[in-house]
Amino acid sequence: MLNKAPFINRRIRRRLSLSARWAVRSRLPRMAFLAALGPGLISGFADNDAGGITTYSVVGAQFGYDLLWVVLASMIALGITQEVGARLGLATGQGFGGLIRQQYGVPRAIFAIGIMLLANLGDTVAEFAGIGAALAIFGVPIWLSSALAALAIIFLLSRANFRRVQFVFLAVGIGTSLAYAISAFLSKPDWGAALSHTLIPHGSATGLYLVAVMGTVGTTITPWGQAFIQSYAADKHLGPKDLYASRLDVGAGAFLTNIVAGFIVIACAATLWAHGQTTITSAADAAKALGPLAGRFAELIFAMGLLTASLLGLGTVPLTSAYAVTEAFGWESGLDRTWRQAPAFYALLAFFVGFSALFVLIPGLPLIVVMYLSQVFDGILLPFILVFVMLMSRDRRLLGRLRSSVPLYVAGWVVTGLISLLSLALVVSQILASR
Repeated sequence: MLNKAPFINRRIRRRLSLSARWAVRSRLPRMAFLAALGPGLISGFADNDAGGITTYSVVGAQFGYDLLWVVLASMIALGITQEVGARLGLATGQGFGGLIRQQYGVPRAIFAIGIMLLANLGDTVAEFAGIGAALAIFGVPIWLSSALAALAIIFLLSRANFRRVQFVFLAVGIGTSLAYAISAFLSKPDWGAALSHTLIPHGSATGLYLVAVMGTVGTTITPWGQAFIQSYAADKHLGPKDLYASRLDVGAGAFLTNIVAGFIVIACAATLWAHGQTTITSAADAAKALGPLAGRFAELIFAMGLLTASLLGLGTVPLTSAYAVTEAFGWESGLDRTWRQAPAFYALLAFFVGFSALFVLIPGLPLIVVMYLSQVFDGILLPFILVFVMLMSRDRRLLGRLRSSVPLYVAGWVVTGLISLLSLALVVSQILASR
């Protein structure tokens, strides 16, 4: 009688092998999806940096809930512009600076990068100002906080691998978001008023109002953010196959960014504005003012949110500057390379961080003016960057099947046009006000 055991064993092994292969195949899409996450979320989280939090705090204290509709409009616009930027990175595998150089030549690349670096300098100084202001609440002098922050960021970006850097960025972004969500609920706002002001525009078009609108837009949709998402996607080696995951990543980043922005405006509107404290000089002042109105815990949470947001911005804005310059000149760049492999990249990164750390120590420097106006400056310069992005977004030869669809292309130009008109209105209003 034949022994059937070997045949049964082979059949069992074959079934187990098929099950194992199926399990691996079923996990691959999920693993690929998770691997593609990061650029949109980090870019979104970093938009709520020190300058952004200062801007939202000032807006909430001065205008109450009136500008919440701008936060909602910025969320939609950010999702549109970030998807266009992400598509460029996915399709070409190149960062913003390199692509501008390839498509339009070195002179125009220098022009575009120069504009962005001007805005980035103000943003990086604002990050150090935010770190100093947050730690000053705990008695740490600004020279010490600036030195420690600069060394920590340079060490993280130059020594940690890409995965660890991304994990730190995401963890800090989530922590910041939770801090401001808690502070908003502790302030006990009028949620009905907040909702109605989000859906229906309020306020009058005065010069101060336009500055506040431009600052809110400029801190949400930034020149560096457009470059960062493209360069980061390229550095992460994402490709056309990652489009679906990238769109979800961008959408989540835009949503969370503006939810946090709304929480900051609401917290300050429900406490400072509601009690007549409409004049504040910084986000740290907003944190201190929350103490008597919403409790010491609310003050500490707000201050910790300012600190973590500033650290995240300090990690991403100089990184974007280093990406852009090295890409524009064709030099080696990327967090997966060492100092020896990409000396210019890391030298520029250290320069941008170190210069800003020293700049913020200038005696008598009006830090709140630097932080607030850096966001307005971002908004004014943003149209120049968006024009380059939109011109490339429908190039079939460049992007192939990832080129922007007609609705996305039209929406992108509408956003660019509206921001350009807003920038022009702001400049005209300031000229007329000075006469």
